[in-house]
Amino acid sequence: MATKVADPAGQEMPKCRTSPTAFDALTQYLAANPQNRPTHSHKFDVSRSDIYVEDRWQPIFAEMRAKGPLHYVPESPFGAYWNVVQHKAIQHVESLPELFSSSWEHGGITITDPDWEQELAEGEERFQLPMFIAMDRPKHTGQRRTVAPAFTPAEMKRMEVEIRQRTAELLDSLPEGEVFDWVEKVSIPLTTGMLAILFDFPWEDRHLLTYWSDWAGDTELSLARDLDMQRREILHEMAAYFQQLWMKKANEEPSPDLISMMIHSPAMNQMDPLEFMGNLVLLIVGGNDTTRNTMSGMIHGFDKFPDQRKLFEENPDLIPNAVQECIRYQTPLSHMRRTATEDTELFGEQIKKGDKVVMWYLSANRDETVFDNPDKIDITRENARRNISFGYGVHRCVGARLAELQLRLLLEEMHKRRMRVHVAGDVERVRANFVHGFRKLEVEITHF
Repeated sequence: MATKVADPAGQEMPKCRTSPTAFDALTQYLAANPQNRPTHSHKFDVSRSDIYVEDRWQPIFAEMRAKGPLHYVPESPFGAYWNVVQHKAIQHVESLPELFSSSWEHGGITITDPDWEQELAEGEERFQLPMFIAMDRPKHTGQRRTVAPAFTPAEMKRMEVEIRQRTAELLDSLPEGEVFDWVEKVSIPLTTGMLAILFDFPWEDRHLLTYWSDWAGDTELSLARDLDMQRREILHEMAAYFQQLWMKKANEEPSPDLISMMIHSPAMNQMDPLEFMGNLVLLIVGGNDTTRNTMSGMIHGFDKFPDQRKLFEENPDLIPNAVQECIRYQTPLSHMRRTATEDTELFGEQIKKGDKVVMWYLSANRDETVFDNPDKIDITRENARRNISFGYGVHRCVGARLAELQLRLLLEEMHKRRMRVHVAGDVERVRANFVHGFRKLEVEITHF
């Protein structure tokens, strides 16, 4: 059971673990149990994390796109599934939410589909995390409307001054003339700080948000029973911490933070513990991993394509479009999953009720029929805003405007300081098929 520590205001908060990281735990587990490494035999089984950590996924998806919009994988560590790989095809699937369900009751939104039913102890229940992105209408609509006011244009305008100030202060604190990790020094602090503000989260404990996000967003942990159980324990600790915040805020006047919005919403104030936990996971992973990895991806991309970095330096008016192009190029979440609710035909293929349909956003964002020369960053790209990184239709990311704002302000403040960032050391990518990003990006600052 978690011990208690008092915060400066006197409110006792659970003291939560902060190690090991999810990545370290999985690495150690596989090193100790090599026989448990997942095997991938099908040519188009893109659930394998090695192709993302080694950044060699592009030709596999390009081959699939050339062959058609839909491809069946009969066997994988996550079961059988369909790959949807073309831009228009993903929009089509997203536009039919009743036929292709997001609901956790049908399997949820990731390719992960572990089935431990035969291993459950007597009286033990399956561990499901309902969250509004993993719900169908009408329940999805009510819960989404609850949090949507935190991301309106008026709220973005209200938060801009504070975000800009935090970004400026952080950039001014960066070391010059030495190599440092951009992920650790910039991407994580900026996104974790933003999450803490959105939740009105105790500032001194904001590092917990990064820790919880990493454990919640790593789909491969589900393939190892021990690690899956460890993740459950960590998420329960997270829920206990937030329950304390909930109880504190329940006795206060309504405020614009997300916890207060949930408390004062008829659609969300009666959530059971697992649903509360699920929505926290959604908001933390959605608000942390996506923006964080695009902040790193921008720097890596500009270093890879120095002509585009020069354009950015010479034309600050291109920054808003550069944000859209970098979001397209990075695609911070690789996929979303849907489940067929009835037998149907899709692009000439017969889909059975219960089939898992996986929409690969990072493939759609490299679709040659939509984006010319898609494997290159082009900050003048006229249709960069057509990227599908935030999804499409009723489940399009509710926090997209906030992500765009944070990225725009980062580029603006870098330009104001004439800051040029070079990759100058190790580059380590995330080993995962869901979150697509960087664990480490060693850089050095110069000026233009």
